[in-house]
Amino acid sequence: MMHLAHNLNPAVIKELGLGSQVSMNTVPTIYLSPDGRHIDVSGETVSFADGTPHPEGAIFAQMRAQLKRFADLLAPLALRSPPDLSKGIGLSGLGELASLAKLGLNLRGLGASDMREFLRIVLSNTYDLILDDLADGPLAGGLAADSVWGAWAGPRSPGTIFSLMYRYGVGTSAQVPVGGMDRLIKALANCARGHGAEIRTQHKVHSVLVDNDRVSGVTFTDGTVFTAKTVLSSLAPLPTMHLVGVEHFDTEAVRRVRHVRAKGVNAKINLTIKGALDVPGLDQKQSTGRLVMAPSAIACEQAFNAAKFGKIPEVPVLEIYSPHTSDASTPPQDTQLLSVVAQYIPYHVDGGWTDQARRQLQERVIDTLSLYSPSLRSQIDHTETLSPEDIENETGAPGGHWHHCELNTDQLLTVRPVNGMAHYAFGVSGFYLCGASSHPGGDVTGLPGRNSAMRLIKEGLPS
Repeated sequence: MMHLAHNLNPAVIKELGLGSQVSMNTVPTIYLSPDGRHIDVSGETVSFADGTPHPEGAIFAQMRAQLKRFADLLAPLALRSPPDLSKGIGLSGLGELASLAKLGLNLRGLGASDMREFLRIVLSNTYDLILDDLADGPLAGGLAADSVWGAWAGPRSPGTIFSLMYRYGVGTSAQVPVGGMDRLIKALANCARGHGAEIRTQHKVHSVLVDNDRVSGVTFTDGTVFTAKTVLSSLAPLPTMHLVGVEHFDTEAVRRVRHVRAKGVNAKINLTIKGALDVPGLDQKQSTGRLVMAPSAIACEQAFNAAKFGKIPEVPVLEIYSPHTSDASTPPQDTQLLSVVAQYIPYHVDGGWTDQARRQLQERVIDTLSLYSPSLRSQIDHTETLSPEDIENETGAPGGHWHHCELNTDQLLTVRPVNGMAHYAFGVSGFYLCGASSHPGGDVTGLPGRNSAMRLIKEGLPS
């Protein structure tokens, strides 16, 4: 699903020793404009694609720099389990509250003006913030789109500024491993094997075994049984609960997990085209960057309005990247793969995800791409269209949601995924949640798994 590593945390790279195996490239972002005046955002530089200065470039850079400062303020919270407020203010409770105390001190350290601004906007919406200072166009639209990727939310939805800060957790630029995302996956697998792990693919887990309210192993669908004192699940909360059996959880925990909100809103379209992508107004290097098609903030909101009513937007918001084209070690190819993430494609589409609905989705994506690359349709050699339902079926992510549950204020920190299950331990002794539904959330960060493992180490293996 993910073709870029927006938010891979440096702590994960350092602790796993991946620095010698994975080298990251920064990918420029191009906000495409219907009039051909595309906008190149490379690092902190904002200009038109032809190199001329953008009149709002300084304002945009200043706004993004402030949001990055606020994101840096929140970043330490992502590196540890959420505070367990149930411990009260005893000695153990004080340890849990230390991170919040540090956040308060750092907040005061911003100065009175920035502190007031942080408190004013952190739970607000990006639409108002962006259009306070920017005219509504591709620059505003691109920033609005960056605040809603993967979320059942429009730019006017409360909490989208927090989502943008989350996305800026380790920087404002998109990155990709040299060799593509496959290289990162292989490096992680090699690291695990180097520490004695055995990786089995194409083996479906049937159930988690429980003995005297403690996990004792797992069974596969082929009948194979593995005994273990601890089990970690990267699935979403509800399928994880079904694996162990709802009878092992109290009624309130089951009720809360059943009501976790995870409305999938993304589709994935892969296009193989003959030759290179041709976008008038971009040079060859720019066309291999991260291309965002969000002509304005209001266009993003209108696309979300369609999704609310089960409709596929006529002009969906798109992010396009061509894997390997920015990797100098990859020889030129006769064909090029375009990986497209389409935002505001509803999981509960009117009439269900029939073949006709998939064709409509595919055509609307291609039509939108063709607004910027008129020759594209004649270049297409092969297509693959994955609806949110297809993504759910392939990955197990409910609704195809890449965070497994919404990143809203009532599903964050001490209530992520639900109240009483926010600290990775999942109901049964020795059982842990380590996927995107646990703190701090999805994207390719590595942090839910890292934090879950740290929690397991802290608590120790069951005797």
